[in-house]
Amino acid sequence: MNVRDSEVICGLLTTNGYKLTTNSDEADVIIFNTCSVRQHAEDKVWSEIGRYKKGKSLSGTVPLIGVVGCMAQNYKEHIFDRAPQVDFVVGPPDIHKTPMIISSLIATKGQSPKSGDSPLLQRKIWETDGNLRPEEIYHTGFYEDKEHAYVVISEGCSNFCSYCVVPYVRGELKNRKHEDILSEIEEAIGKGITKITLLGQNVNAYQSTVNLQELLKMVNKIKGLKEFDFVTSHPKDTSIELFRVMQECDKLKKFFHLPVQSGSDRILGLMNRQYTRKFYLDLADKYRKIVKDGILTTDIIVGFPTEGEEDFQDTYNLVKDIEFNAAFIFKYSPRPNTGALKFNDDVPKQEKERRHKAILELQKKISRGKK
Repeated sequence: MNVRDSEVICGLLTTNGYKLTTNSDEADVIIFNTCSVRQHAEDKVWSEIGRYKKGKSLSGTVPLIGVVGCMAQNYKEHIFDRAPQVDFVVGPPDIHKTPMIISSLIATKGQSPKSGDSPLLQRKIWETDGNLRPEEIYHTGFYEDKEHAYVVISEGCSNFCSYCVVPYVRGELKNRKHEDILSEIEEAIGKGITKITLLGQNVNAYQSTVNLQELLKMVNKIKGLKEFDFVTSHPKDTSIELFRVMQECDKLKKFFHLPVQSGSDRILGLMNRQYTRKFYLDLADKYRKIVKDGILTTDIIVGFPTEGEEDFQDTYNLVKDIEFNAAFIFKYSPRPNTGALKFNDDVPKQEKERRHKAILELQKKISRGKK
């Protein structure tokens, strides 16, 4: 999703006369597109921003620095307190305003505040109150890869899993019209792109006048498209009909990313995942039976608050029983605004690392055996 958002911003800026550079020393504007899903991701951003103190670029100007994306939505104007060199902050729903914000800052740069104006507002801009992105931002024609394109079909999530910051930084679920999605895909194919990934924080909850299964069938019929897939799905919204459509669509990759997060029913309940271990095991079994040679991958969180050894063993054994093709394994870290903040982060760091290593080693062994 962040890769596509970066492309959207680049497309908006290039159509407004800006040029991209791979050399930050040449840049008059430096923009950080950020993620808040894990503390580690945020720490990396703060560190990177710290490298750009107020020095002049090769063009002789002091570059404008912007923070966009989930951290922008999370911290809003407080980013200026921690990183005074930042000039503007733009949340995910407001990224279409980026060219206007930059132009405004350039026009007022170096000017003193007018009488009665806030000195902060005169030199800093933040936009984090938007709700719905304009459809046109997806049609600038900018794609980083010349063969593959990401296409957003939905934005945000309404599940409110207790560990997850997404609904607070991306908003609740909003679906694009299927006609607009198909139009964007056709435009990308017109530029020579032949592979597509459909994106959503909860992609299989997609619903406009058609559902995800119907959309997949429509995409499969588009001329010039050679291959497509979709991410990321939620178990509670997964149907057997989806598996049948995956098997039937000849252009659709037989790849399914289905985050389980935990194999413990007790922890799944605390996470507000709205399914059980048995439900997930049954889904995985049906997927493997219906989608021939289908790849199955997952996400796992270890060290969630109150996770004991028995809970961890339930997760470990689930990984061993299902034999995922691959898994992304994370150590729990508290995120702002989330429901899990009411729990004490009581699993020691050393224990989180032990559990992470144990499942990682297990998954490596399984993955090697499937090659």
